Amino acid sequence: MTRVLLINGSPTAVSRSSALLSHARGGLEAAGLEVSQTSILDYPADDLVQARYGSDSFATFIEEVAAASGIIVSTPIYKASFSGGLKALLDILPQEALLGKAILPLASAGTISHLLAIDYALKPVLSVLGARDIEQGVFAVDAQFEKVDGGYTLKSELVERLDRNLGYLISRVQP
Repeated sequence: MTRVLLINGSPTAVSRSSALLSHARGGLEAAGLEVSQTSILDYPADDLVQARYGSDSFATFIEEVAAASGIIVSTPIYKASFSGGLKALLDILPQEALLGKAILPLASAGTISHLLAIDYALKPVLSVLGARDIEQGVFAVDAQFEKVDGGYTLKSELVERLDRNLGYLISRVQP
């Protein structure tokens, strides 16, 4: 079965980044794909910050990346770039870990001012890791989410854009 890995780059458990991934997960599972998920919160902070490449804590992550046909990366945007925790996690990966994988970047920010962060900050790092098939990212601003019951839901215009780009990823990874 085709596997897609979801990577959450948010430093908080309940976030807009996780809401984007939750919606994506539903679409992937509805398409019959196997989905696994990881978060920067799943790894010891010391291992991330000190770049302990050989730490056993990253073994499963590296295996999941290797086994995935597609990867969705979701991150908040801070100061016109993706989260530092996500950068630290991506730094753990071998040089060409994303070669041959379809990638869909997702980002959320407070304002439209950071619209190009996916293209100018995140995509270059993904490319250095071998990604050649990077879908057009989905950028969302806070106003496109609703806070509900201690979490977030996506407003309809965001759902439409995310579903369209998710469909492109699904078409690339399905056999």
